Amino acid sequence: MTRVLTSLEICAGAGGQAIGIEQAGFEHVALVEIDKFACDTLEKNRPGWNVIPTDLRLFSAKEYKGVDLLAGGPPCQPFSTGGNQLGELDDRNLLPEVPRLVKECSPNAIMIENVAGLMASGFSEYRAAFTNAIESLGYKGEWRLYNASDFGVPQLRPRVVFVALKKKYAKYFQWPIPLETPAPSVGEVLYEEMASQGWLGVDEWKEKANTIAPTLVGGSKKHGGPDLGPTRAKKAWEALGVNGHTLANEPPEADFIGMPRLTVKMAALIQGFPPEWEITGKKTNAYRQVGNAFPPPVAKAIGDAIAKAISTAEAKSRVIA
Repeated sequence: MTRVLTSLEICAGAGGQAIGIEQAGFEHVALVEIDKFACDTLEKNRPGWNVIPTDLRLFSAKEYKGVDLLAGGPPCQPFSTGGNQLGELDDRNLLPEVPRLVKECSPNAIMIENVAGLMASGFSEYRAAFTNAIESLGYKGEWRLYNASDFGVPQLRPRVVFVALKKKYAKYFQWPIPLETPAPSVGEVLYEEMASQGWLGVDEWKEKANTIAPTLVGGSKKHGGPDLGPTRAKKAWEALGVNGHTLANEPPEADFIGMPRLTVKMAALIQGFPPEWEITGKKTNAYRQVGNAFPPPVAKAIGDAIAKAISTAEAKSRVIA
């Protein structure tokens, strides 16, 4: 009988990665998150989760020694092309905490996600130093860049993922292969929500919104409000028939004319969150949670691959024994 795999989530945010890892069969022993609004979202949707509201720098993972997976998405702003890309000089950079946590809890596997900007040549030495720090602890690690649309998310959203496993598991790990079927369009994913208040123009809108979305931008606590990003992004949304300058509180009403705005729930659907997942907080805080999330379907695909590697290694070990 296969045992239940466990996960310790850091920088959990609104739960995008945690949802995907849960869907991959992992049971969360704890989720660490400093943002009050994100903690509220996690507790609202999963009252049984052990949410720890604290600064990661103050958190010790010693209590969770032997956990199967250490996963998380440290703040992306230090490496984002939308920011100053200060990297290790940015006071929001929490990647250096990961090797410390690995030493403390000795997980069987590690999964860290961040923005595509981390793969820029200017950060090559930084990536190598991080990889070396993890591998010196007995792991085999690798960086990989994926587009969320490769796994059915109606959005381009390139994200970089670092996966490392203890050597006895690493040889069984295989990176997930993108789906053969294309991701659904924005119109397909948002149709039901856009039509929920009887909007008469929804069918015509759906025909125009016939491709995937540009990358949602959530902004940081220092910058960014409830809009869909810089000018280029807003133009891309306009081509899909969406007004990206602000977010709406409700879907369009029956007699609405013009380009509709997204609600927070619609943005969450674009990120691949389940329809029943409720993002709490006022509009700016709620949208920031959504925009900074790791799409659950991508997390699930990688989580599935990690779970398979661990289970395969342990099954072979039992046969040999």
